[in-house]
Amino acid sequence: MLIVAVVLVTVGAGVSLGLLATGDDREPGGSEQRRSAPGTSEAASSAAPRKPAAPTPSPTRTYPVSKAPQTIPAVTSHSAARGPGWRPARGERVVVSDAKLADEGRLVAGELGLTYAGEKEDSRAGDVRLTLGGKGADPESYTMTVRDGRVAISGPGEAGVFYGTRTLKQEVHGGGTAPEGVVRDEPAKPVRGFMLDIARKHFTADWIEDRVRELGDLKFNQLGLHFSDDQGFRIESDSHPEVVSSQHLTKAQVRKIVELAESRHITVVPEIDSPGHLGAVIAAHPDLQLRNAGGAATRGAIDISKAGSAEIVDDLLNEYAGLFPGSQWHLGADEYQALVVSNPEASYPQLATAARQAYGSGATVADLATGWLNDRAATVRAHDRTARAWNDGFFRNTSVQPDKDIQVAYWTGKEIGARVPVEYLRAGRKLINYNDEFLYYVLGQPQTFVYPTGQRIYEQWTPRVVRGTTAVPETYDDQILGGSFAVWCDLANSQTQAQVAAGIRMPLRALVQKLWDEGAPELSWVQFRALADRLG
Repeated sequence: MLIVAVVLVTVGAGVSLGLLATGDDREPGGSEQRRSAPGTSEAASSAAPRKPAAPTPSPTRTYPVSKAPQTIPAVTSHSAARGPGWRPARGERVVVSDAKLADEGRLVAGELGLTYAGEKEDSRAGDVRLTLGGKGADPESYTMTVRDGRVAISGPGEAGVFYGTRTLKQEVHGGGTAPEGVVRDEPAKPVRGFMLDIARKHFTADWIEDRVRELGDLKFNQLGLHFSDDQGFRIESDSHPEVVSSQHLTKAQVRKIVELAESRHITVVPEIDSPGHLGAVIAAHPDLQLRNAGGAATRGAIDISKAGSAEIVDDLLNEYAGLFPGSQWHLGADEYQALVVSNPEASYPQLATAARQAYGSGATVADLATGWLNDRAATVRAHDRTARAWNDGFFRNTSVQPDKDIQVAYWTGKEIGARVPVEYLRAGRKLINYNDEFLYYVLGQPQTFVYPTGQRIYEQWTPRVVRGTTAVPETYDDQILGGSFAVWCDLANSQTQAQVAAGIRMPLRALVQKLWDEGAPELSWVQFRALADRLG
């Protein structure tokens, strides 16, 4: 009887231990638990030596359900799972399914201290595998699966796969772990930009390259370079070397910037502003400067009634089309001083005469300026570029209409005859949000400008807040392609390059969060700021 009692107690204890160790596999998010080799009970063996030994499960490790990764911008969705996640370790590999992903593979391998192994069919523990697949989806979308000690990142386009590697890089930053489960991610807006005024202030090539790396890690996809203005022309020119400022970027430096940007799936968008903001060009060609009826020179404005004006600007546009291979081009077109006077036709009779000759007896100077914009758009369109222009380069009540494919870069509502954003959207135009209320970082804070803060963008701005603080109706959301933060160097010596980099750090992070996901962020500003500080 004593022996039987011992058997019953021992078996009961073994069963209880087994239940505690294995848990319930039916629990949502639970992963299959592994069992160790069966054991035996000595008491059971001595009582019934001829019977098979009863299995006694031993404890196995149980993982909590994973938490969504903490990244900037936040991922769209994460399906949690149980498991240890993934950390990079020396000797582990990055492999690709397609040679097109070699650049992405080499980059993330170098960043995480892994070995780039190229195209491989086999799969090993610890591998990071990059794959192209999923036709028809947003080319900037991706899926990242962390399972069984491996990471698989796939997307329909190379850009999406690259963004997956950016998420992985942030997840493991500072010794962190990529959480078990599946990330499915894609941006809300296709244009996520940063524009830099290198015309008024010379920025070194190294500084710009550092910004490209920063933008790439944050999943920005456009870098605007405003390199011609009244104060300077900052890129080497072969067609018109006489217009170039002493401090400038060489074409070799620009090619390196463009190549680095392409490796981060960033399009460099050049801007030669015209017919205003051409002071550096006019300084070398004073005969092309616009003069009023009294003979006084108009600052920064070129005389668009002269054939030589179009020739020199088109020379430059055609030359730089070979330097900037991206699909986008910014034509400027803002603040043409002939159109800020009360009576442009009386003040500039040569422009009025040219307008009537080109477009009929009732044509105005605004018609002539619109024709200028269309002609410059035709020049870049011949290079397969999509043109954009500042919103104050589009005029109301003109007989000549801007070409339908010119996108609106909306920055202000302060100009004479200002129009609300809805007027452009109602006309069917696509719009990029540069709202100067939130997204303009103007050195020295002249006029009414103040340095924008990340907190204000994070808490108050959305892509539909195009002018001031009021959002346009949601029905126009699809026409708003995205947004761009802009650094303008009106008072160029007000900040050093290092101060600019520090000043724009949090605004850039706040902006990309709102462009990647238009909804209210889950983190508070304090939490978001702490995350940014942790990620570096």
